[in-house]
Amino acid sequence: MPDDTSVKICGLRTAQEVALVAAAGAAYCGFTFFEKSPRSVNLAQARALAIDAPPGLAKVALTVNADDAFLDALTAQVPLDMLQLHGHETPERVLAVKARYGLPVMKAVGVADRDDLAALDSYNKVADQILVDAKPPKTADLPGGNGLTFDWRLLVGRRWPVPWMLAGGLTPHNVAEAIAMTGAKQVDVASGVESAPGVKDPQRVQGFVTAARG
Repeated sequence: MPDDTSVKICGLRTAQEVALVAAAGAAYCGFTFFEKSPRSVNLAQARALAIDAPPGLAKVALTVNADDAFLDALTAQVPLDMLQLHGHETPERVLAVKARYGLPVMKAVGVADRDDLAALDSYNKVADQILVDAKPPKTADLPGGNGLTFDWRLLVGRRWPVPWMLAGGLTPHNVAEAIAMTGAKQVDVASGVESAPGVKDPQRVQGFVTAARG
C-alpha cells in the first residue's frame, strides 16, 4: 500500500478533533455546513477551528447547494484552502464558484451504478478535484456521511485528468482493500471513524490513517 496516500477526515467539530487528525497524519480536515448533519458547525465555530488548525493541514468546507450569500460569509470569516460542493451543483455552478472565490473546488459525485460514471466525466472538466462518493438513498436526509459503500469495481482502471478522492462507507477495516481495488491516491472518511454520530474516535482515526497509508 502506498505511503503517499492522502487522507481527508471530514465533519470535525472540536479543536481536539482537528489536533487529532493532524497528529494522525491526515492531509485534509473537513468542516460540514449542513444543518441536518450531526457534524454540522456554524461559521463562528469553523473560524475558531480553522485559525487554530496546525500548519500544513488543508482546511475544506463542505457545503450543500449553498448560495453566494452563504459562500460570501463563509469565505470572509473562515480561512479555507478548498470548497467542497456536495449538493446538486451543476458544472456551470462549479465554474462560477471557482471564479468568484478563487479557491480550489472539489465536487462530490454520488455513484450507485455504472450510469452514474458519466457525471464524473462532466465535472472533471470544471472542478479542481472530484470526490467519488456513494450515492445516498432517495430517502436519506444527508447527501453524504451515511456510511454506505458502492461497488468499487466500477472504478477499476478508470482515471481522470484531475485528482480524485474516494469516499463512501470507508472504515479502518476496508480502506486498504478499497485503495488496492480502485487505485485511489486520496480517501475521505467521516462516520467510519466515529464512536457516535459526529464524535470522532481517536483509535479509529489513527487506525484509518495507518491502514490507508500502509
